[in-house]
Amino acid sequence: MKNATEHAISPRDPDSYKSLSLLALAVVGVFYGASSAWATPILGSNLATFAVLGAAGVTNVATSTIGGNLGSAPIGAVGGGYVFTSGSLQANTPIAQDAQIELDAAILAVNAFALTDTIGNGDLDAYQITQGGVIAPGTYDVAYAITNLVGDLILDGGGDNSAVWAFRFASSLITGSSSRVFVQNVGDGANVGIYWTVASAATLNGPEFVGNVLAHDLISSDGDLTVSCGRLLSAETQVTLIKDSVSITGCGNSGGYDQGADIGPGGTGGSGGQVVPEPATLALLGLGLAGLGFTRRHQG
Repeated sequence: MKNATEHAISPRDPDSYKSLSLLALAVVGVFYGASSAWATPILGSNLATFAVLGAAGVTNVATSTIGGNLGSAPIGAVGGGYVFTSGSLQANTPIAQDAQIELDAAILAVNAFALTDTIGNGDLDAYQITQGGVIAPGTYDVAYAITNLVGDLILDGGGDNSAVWAFRFASSLITGSSSRVFVQNVGDGANVGIYWTVASAATLNGPEFVGNVLAHDLISSDGDLTVSCGRLLSAETQVTLIKDSVSITGCGNSGGYDQGADIGPGGTGGSGGQVVPEPATLALLGLGLAGLGFTRRHQG
């Protein structure tokens, strides 16, 4: 995962800005990891506007449909051939630069969630069978597998509109050509969160996927992928699209499946969608965001 100081080195005092940037990310990570009594978006305000974000560029074959911003930073190569239902191109703009810093913070936040279970063989299909045919909200560490998902993955919220799922892949995420991911039983879905953190590359070959993919390396598909509610976000390399559709607006009130703070086993967060952080927590968040903004303003 890249260091936020790549965006914030000052020739006047690089060590001080480096330290402050690291402190800001650490504070944000602690803030999200420690919060357990309320629901809040995991993605920062700039990052949340992106449907697709790369670090080394975004490439596209044929026409891809995008609902949200599409951009890349620090390399501003974004290609063309897009139809936007909302949002716009952000080629190494300040918004894209800040979004990349927030992506680092979001990965730290999800990795701080309390673990619910480990899927040791990396086979999501087989694990789902052991759970009665659906996967309940929770945080799941997923080991390496040649292919993680072949059939339908059903995420069942049990009637909770604040359900949160986090799948943390130690290596790659690979889905088969017929795989699909569905969400059910989440009411109006107002505070649902779905996160897929991937330590290497994410290859989404199925026709349907949902949730926020936060990958270290390349994110790609074999074409005609529909992410009706979620994002493709690469922290270090690029995103490759082939006549895909990616939108943050196709899931009602959930904000692109970016809501909720994990509270340990069971994995749901929030209190009827009410966001009521404690004063001390608000102070920590303010410090973290202030630090990120300060480093951004002092780029070399």
